[in-house]
Amino acid sequence: MLKAGIFVDVENVIRNGGYEIDYRTVKELVEAQKATILRANAYFTIDEEREVTDVEVGKRRRHFRNLVRKMGYHVVEKPIKKYTNPDGTVTHKGNSDLDLAIDALLQAENLDYVLLVSGDGDFVKMVTALQNKGKRVDVLSFSNASGSLVRSADYHFDGYLIPDMLPLDEGYLRGNLHSVVADKGYGFITYYESLGTDSVRDDLFVHITDVPEVNTNNIAFGRLLNQTVEFQLGRNTDGREKAINVRTFRPTSNS
Repeated sequence: MLKAGIFVDVENVIRNGGYEIDYRTVKELVEAQKATILRANAYFTIDEEREVTDVEVGKRRRHFRNLVRKMGYHVVEKPIKKYTNPDGTVTHKGNSDLDLAIDALLQAENLDYVLLVSGDGDFVKMVTALQNKGKRVDVLSFSNASGSLVRSADYHFDGYLIPDMLPLDEGYLRGNLHSVVADKGYGFITYYESLGTDSVRDDLFVHITDVPEVNTNNIAFGRLLNQTVEFQLGRNTDGREKAINVRTFRPTSNS
């Protein structure tokens, strides 16, 4: 069994579509790679002044951090620092990238496998350094992920596609419409059947008539290429599996 560590850049995840991420599923994803979790760290940037002056915000954020702790994560809190500029404007500085990188490099001495949960390209050098030490490093991210970070990973998980990673209506699955033949009105969806990297299926057929929102408009259907979609499983007349009730997925905002 691989000895594994999880390092979650919480602020990056929240800002980029992972607001409702299930931290338990993150751990299950690592365990599905035949790994035993030795370290699980979640890095938060804390606006201490805001949490004191806005009672409800403070209560909600502390509750969230406590929930993450109860799921078995070591919560690392990085206070935001505020500076007043000569023109009177206030600059907020504070992120936990350096803390995460240092911890990952030090703690990985006793690990075989690292899952970085972030899309921040600043972590590329950290990923490379860990790989040079013989570690396997996978990345889990959502929207706006750095292309260089994705390419540097040994394996990249699209957080939107991982089963149970984000809330989803009962009976639905989530996938990527990676191929579209717009003039003929059909395409193919990639999705995960389970949490294993070998469970990716990329041949699920979808017909334009099973995408109600495009209303059989071939041009609108073509625009769905590479979009994340939600769907149910159905059958063609010949019995083969296909996607039905297909709809565009829109991430929940934390605003």
